[in-house]
Amino acid sequence: MKLLRWLDNNLEITLSVALVSAMTVILAIQVFMRYVIGASLYWSEEVARYMFIWLIYLSISHGAHRMRHIKLDAALSLFPVPLRKYVVIIGDILFLVFALYVIWTSRQVVLRQLMLGQTSPAMALPMWAVYSAPMVGFALTALRQTQVIWYRVTTLNKSTEEEVEA
Repeated sequence: MKLLRWLDNNLEITLSVALVSAMTVILAIQVFMRYVIGASLYWSEEVARYMFIWLIYLSISHGAHRMRHIKLDAALSLFPVPLRKYVVIIGDILFLVFALYVIWTSRQVVLRQLMLGQTSPAMALPMWAVYSAPMVGFALTALRQTQVIWYRVTTLNKSTEEEVEA
């Protein structure tokens, strides 16, 4: 149970820190190799690029989990204060629908990549692994949005304007 709670609270941030750290080390080694040794690593930029892609999609999920995804506070202020918490829930539901759409479309792209067997140019990595990033990231985002919607609905009567804007 503790492991599940820890994963629920720290999964995306732990993976993001690992990816940023690995990217930093790989690119630092590449810079050292290129400018000090005079030889370049053929694979470093490609791996760093793919790590960055995965980092982006995992970060979307992290933002959803922390209820910090993009919203328009100015537009929210156009609604009367008692309606704002409902408008926020509607926005969360729309974001969930968008996440489900991205999962569906990226699933089709991944299946096509599996069928074609395309590999990356430098390291011959299977491209389905790279194209899986949106699918996995938005699957986690859909899970996080479901958790957020559940939280907002169950605390609807308790919420204040500060919580709605958070």
